Amino acid sequence: MSDLPRRAVTRSAKLASLPLGFAGRTALGVGKRTFGRPAEAVALEIQTRTAEQLFKVLGELKGGAMKLGQMLSIFEAALPPEIAGPYRATLTKLQEAAPPLPASAVHKVLAQALGDDWRDSFAEFDDEPAAAASIGQVHKAVWHDGRTVAVKVQYPGAGKALISDFNQLARVGRLFGVLMPGLDVKTMLAELKERVAEELDYEIEAESQTIIRAAYLDDPDFYIPEVIAQSGDVLVTEWIDGTPLSKIISEGDQETRNHAALLYCRFLLSGPKRSELLHGDPHPGNFRLLDDGRLGVMDFGAVDHIPGGFQQRLGLLLRIGTMADIDEVEEALRREDFIREGVEIDTESLQGFLAPITEPFVTETFAFNREWLREQAARVTDLRPTNVVRQLNLPPEYVIIHRVLSAGTGVLCQLDCEIPARAESLKWIPGFADDEDEELVSG
Repeated sequence: MSDLPRRAVTRSAKLASLPLGFAGRTALGVGKRTFGRPAEAVALEIQTRTAEQLFKVLGELKGGAMKLGQMLSIFEAALPPEIAGPYRATLTKLQEAAPPLPASAVHKVLAQALGDDWRDSFAEFDDEPAAAASIGQVHKAVWHDGRTVAVKVQYPGAGKALISDFNQLARVGRLFGVLMPGLDVKTMLAELKERVAEELDYEIEAESQTIIRAAYLDDPDFYIPEVIAQSGDVLVTEWIDGTPLSKIISEGDQETRNHAALLYCRFLLSGPKRSELLHGDPHPGNFRLLDDGRLGVMDFGAVDHIPGGFQQRLGLLLRIGTMADIDEVEEALRREDFIREGVEIDTESLQGFLAPITEPFVTETFAFNREWLREQAARVTDLRPTNVVRQLNLPPEYVIIHRVLSAGTGVLCQLDCEIPARAESLKWIPGFADDEDEELVSG
């Protein structure tokens, strides 16, 4: 059986160690200020040590906490490379070293979900997992009608471990506030907890995948696998082959990388308009370039509902963010609660921060590459109290959107591509185009 529910006392102790460490660092900081050290230098040291401990503890935990650590990209983005680097390496090592669920345990989950005669549903079933993640693993099989299928099996106890870790972290939310004082941490963690709870529910995933498949049925650019069966902690879908996006990143020529990148960008942007759903996990492992040139998309566990009215608000915010009038930009950010009430912002710093980030939406084509990404990361990861990004909030309804935008941009930079991101945004994001753009799009 899975070891996820085990060692609960150890898991809780590690999470409980976070506020104790924070209290010690705060006391140390007060002492240093008393002896004349500059307040800003002391604050930076406290923030840095808090970040080190926070991500060290998250990185040491498996299952739910590891999943949570992967999701907290907003905090990782606020960290200097010397902290974030080892943290990412720890997560990678944990995920790669995670032992697969024994065949007997897999069979038990299948029997609970599909019945004791579950083998009658399959002509073949491979006990060796084809892929493993933090809360489940995938097996390749042949359905009784001859179709090759992917069988997703959730680890026993994964849900309890994940929710338990979230409840623990909710108690130490002020640690995150040390890293980003402008953030409404409690509300954001509550939103993350709700979204992850949905990700554990394979019935919701099956419904989302079915809706998105219908929206892209017979599309010349995309292929969404059909849901074959779902019950309990088991989800059976069509198996799709093709070249993983990760392989295109490492081995693809420029034409292939540009083609894959354009489709990847188009899918992420077009989802809300076509289905009112946003694919919330744009990891390269969830995408395959098929032999016919289409992009195959998998894993719809993390999906966000984006209704039409909110799409308009999002598009307007994005358009305003590309404008030169920084006062209008600040007003829009306050209206959407990116700047919380009572928080003062240096508009010149805000404009300097936004200008490079919005560049892909301003130019006709944009070259996404690692150098540009490093430049943006260097500005975001500056922990000095004067860094304007630390005063910004992430409203709950934007949590998954931020996750997709930041992770998706990272994948595009890994692809080292040049694509017309602005034209795709104009086509797929309602409210982004102004009157002049609308004429160009319709023309």
